[in-house]
Amino acid sequence: MTSTATHPVLGTAPASPAAAAAYFGASLAFHADVSDVAAALAAGDPGFVLLDSRSTASWDQGHVPGALHLPTALIAEQADQLLDRSVPVVTYCWGPGCNGATRAALALALLGYQVKEMLGGFEYWVREGFAYETWEGAARAEPDLLTAPAASGDCGC
Repeated sequence: MTSTATHPVLGTAPASPAAAAAYFGASLAFHADVSDVAAALAAGDPGFVLLDSRSTASWDQGHVPGALHLPTALIAEQADQLLDRSVPVVTYCWGPGCNGATRAALALALLGYQVKEMLGGFEYWVREGFAYETWEGAARAEPDLLTAPAASGDCGC
């Protein structure tokens, strides 16, 4: 058996259960995943605004139906005309390799908006097989079996 002192996973001891609960509980206050956002949008009034913070060229290439387009660079100038401060905002950008949604969420929080970030961004929206819109119209890709269950839309998590 490998010593925990040299084992990369347990070289740093796990947090206490109380610290872990606080951390993971806080994480859920800041993030939502693609499947949960899709389910909320499909149910009707989700109680939040979904905001695409990418450029117009990126928006035209593909975006979530019903999302509001507000590039991060324009948030300070236009948020008050487009958003209601009493309605939470969920931001997204390209995907996990991009922190544009994080920057947008920060800009909105600094202006006094309640905000979450959609983990996975537009990349995982498409990879999970949800419909999207482009400048040419509606589109949908087959779900990537590494990101979405083959038999149903519910991963059980």
